[in-house]
Amino acid sequence: MFVIADIAGFQEKLEEGLKLFVPTLKGEEGKIITFDKVYLVANSDSDVKVGTPTVAGASVESKILNHGKGDKIRVFKMKRRKRYRRTYGHRQGYTEIEIMKITVGGGAAKNAPAKAAEEK
Repeated sequence: MFVIADIAGFQEKLEEGLKLFVPTLKGEEGKIITFDKVYLVANSDSDVKVGTPTVAGASVESKILNHGKGDKIRVFKMKRRKRYRRTYGHRQGYTEIEIMKITVGGGAAKNAPAKAAEEK
C-alpha cells in the first residue's frame, strides 16, 4: 500500500516504515506530525482511490527523527574584465522523518452520493 501526499509543498510517494528527507518542518525530534493532504491511495493495482483534489479521511502520521543541513553549495559570480567576483555559499535545511501509519477513512463512500446527486 502506498499514498501520494503533500509534504512541505512537495508531493511524495509514501509507504509505512519509509524514512526520507524533506524540507525543514517545525517540531522537536521525536514529535509525531500528521499530513492530511493525501492525493492518491493505492492498496493494489486494481484498488486505487484518487482524490478530488484530496482523499477525504486519509492521513499520514510520521515521526521526526532529526533536523540538519545539507552539503554546502558554492555560488560563484563573475564578470570578465570588470574585476567583479562574488562567492556565496548555501546549505539547505532538512528534516528526516519516518512514516509510522497511513490511515484511510471512508472517503469513497462520502464522495459517491455527491457524484450521484450531480448526475441527476
